Amino acid sequence: MFRNLILTATAALMPTLAVAEGNLASQPIDLPDLVLESAALKMSQTEYQLETGVYYRLNITADGEEEFAVLFPELVRNAWFNQIVVNDLEVKAHGLYSLEFDAAGTFTITFAYGLAVFSSSMSCARSSME
Repeated sequence: MFRNLILTATAALMPTLAVAEGNLASQPIDLPDLVLESAALKMSQTEYQLETGVYYRLNITADGEEEFAVLFPELVRNAWFNQIVVNDLEVKAHGLYSLEFDAAGTFTITFAYGLAVFSSSMSCARSSME
């Protein structure tokens, strides 16, 4: 008597964090510029309200009087970055740690918030034959 056991497994990526509400192929929504003020050592904006699944553009500008490093770990963990633009040159990066200003200039970043986390699920089917 033969007994065959056939196991098949398929893995499917299933988003568990967010479903995009908007059209990510459209133009991004411009956020208020973030200006780093050297004289006062402060930022023009301290908070942004972001909606999950929406495509945004943010300009970050420094006057060059002081050196600045801009860190935003929560945004980096929870967003997909399309590009970073410096002097009309585009950077396509998988990850981002910080933006550093050693001179006057502007970084422009485009990103979709809340699309970075996925989990995989596994399903198995079993059949036997005699």
